[in-house]
Amino acid sequence: MNYILLIIGFFLLIKGADIFVDGASRISKKLGIPSVIVGLTIVSLGTSAPELAVSIISSLQGNNEIAVGNVLGSNIFNTLMVLGVTLIIMPLIIKKSTIKKDFFINIAVTTLFLLLTFNGILFGKDNYISRFDGLILLAGCILYIAFLIWTVKGSKTNNAKDIAAEMAIENADIEEVNIPKSIIALLIGGIGIVIGGKIVVDSASSIATAWGMSDKLVGLTIVAMGTSLPELVTSAMAALKGEEDMALGNILGSNIFNILLIIGASSIISPILVSSTLVVDFIFLILVTILIAILIFAHKGKEKRLGKLEGILFVALYIGYMSYIIFRN
Repeated sequence: MNYILLIIGFFLLIKGADIFVDGASRISKKLGIPSVIVGLTIVSLGTSAPELAVSIISSLQGNNEIAVGNVLGSNIFNTLMVLGVTLIIMPLIIKKSTIKKDFFINIAVTTLFLLLTFNGILFGKDNYISRFDGLILLAGCILYIAFLIWTVKGSKTNNAKDIAAEMAIENADIEEVNIPKSIIALLIGGIGIVIGGKIVVDSASSIATAWGMSDKLVGLTIVAMGTSLPELVTSAMAALKGEEDMALGNILGSNIFNILLIIGASSIISPILVSSTLVVDFIFLILVTILIAILIFAHKGKEKRLGKLEGILFVALYIGYMSYIIFRN
């Protein structure tokens, strides 16, 4: 029964996030907010809504290991499995100039997360993510959103103009926005996210107890994979539509929001005690991100092609990692 409830919870989470983002986007456009800004903020945050709901509910219930495991597991799943499956479906031609800053920010944010979490090792104390650490991460989230908006507004490249023009055309084709219906969509989506998150946390905890698994392992595996389904679908569809930069950008952006917003909010609600064994998972995430950066930027040209061979490598690395953490449990 717990497995059925888990599937239902994931469905409510993902469908709720989709409805919520659609409602928020329509209201924002009605208010005159540029569609590019909507895409970079509301839609990007929307793909992280399942992780946010699960982690905050976990923190409220005192299951902080699920919160940390969910974010770490989701980021590793995004980096290896989502990108790997996307590459197997469709090779990507990556424009280095487009994603260079996102790669740097992603590695920097993950390293900051590692340092804030395990600074207790240096002082012989427990590894806590304190409320102050959470404030630092949330401040970083606000700065990152401001950076995204500034980048779009200040960009004078043809690429940015093309994206803005395409979105403006799509926006013009949308029928007159019905504010009451959009508000109802917001409410329905929000309720779906909250209820789905509660069901996922409760059923995942029950499964962990039944199988003798730790909340940490459940967060790193079952919950992480389920909450990362929006990223998988988004990146795969972007690749099939020829939006290579969007496919990789979605993964990098989601990883950044997962750390800054989700861990920031969760630790403010309740300081998070983190198991020392997770330092291996942190380092693994940083190393695989650096590996992908090397594969892309070691090439001298302005573009780099990633294909099925790299995709199979990333999926194999994820399977190896999964085997390790299950054995470690």
